[in-house]
Amino acid sequence: MSDIHHLHLQYRLSEVRHRYGPRVHILSHPTLMTILARLCSPRTRQPAVSRMTAQLYRSMALMIADAEFPRVRARVETRMRRYHREGVYEGEIIDPGTRVVLVDVVRAGMLPSQVCFEAFCELVNPDGVRQDHFFSQRITVNGRVTGADLRGSKVGGRYDGRIVVVPDPMAATGSSLATVLEYIEGLKRGRARKVIAAHLIVTPEYIRRVRQAHPGVEIYAIRLDRGLSSKNALKSVAGARWAEERGLNEHQYIVPGAGGFGELLSNAQE
Repeated sequence: MSDIHHLHLQYRLSEVRHRYGPRVHILSHPTLMTILARLCSPRTRQPAVSRMTAQLYRSMALMIADAEFPRVRARVETRMRRYHREGVYEGEIIDPGTRVVLVDVVRAGMLPSQVCFEAFCELVNPDGVRQDHFFSQRITVNGRVTGADLRGSKVGGRYDGRIVVVPDPMAATGSSLATVLEYIEGLKRGRARKVIAAHLIVTPEYIRRVRQAHPGVEIYAIRLDRGLSSKNALKSVAGARWAEERGLNEHQYIVPGAGGFGELLSNAQE
């Protein structure tokens, strides 16, 4: 007989309270915040940078799967089945037929995308998981980011019915994500089941742009950085004084932030 406790597994994200509206998930996890704080420190160098980044993204990948992936009821015999006919697990699992596309936004997204790719391959049928590679370069005018160049991107198939996950560590302006999604839509290779953006750090400016341009995107982040906001905004719930919130400096780098994360991961800092 099935155990009722296995049939409808409950999962609820631990999230920071905010007023940015739906589909914005700022995670509330002391362990992840601790690792991320150490990762952002100038004392942290390679190989610790890659190791910490992988640890954070593997944790986040599992949370995203718990919250966003469909489930099915399964019946799986355990090693105890040879001794007891009751040695069978019957209950919910992540649907192994779930199809996922990881979007690797080069170069900061290379390692996060690979980590999530491997994590999802362990959860569902790996034949249904793929990586697409987008070679994104900022386009700037007078020192401000106006878009991204995606020439040379490699797309491996269709998107219809698939969950698209974009693991991009630093969500600063939203230009890269917006350009990637517009590029995917322009390919006319089907409508994704849902789109999930997974970040280590996100800014109020990024949230505003994505919410306006692509309101259906689910945004996940370990930390919200709005260090250049007004004193009143910093004392208020995130989003309550959105017009006074600011996380980008004049060069559109995140504050407090982590510096140039693509260079950090590539060990290309001078």
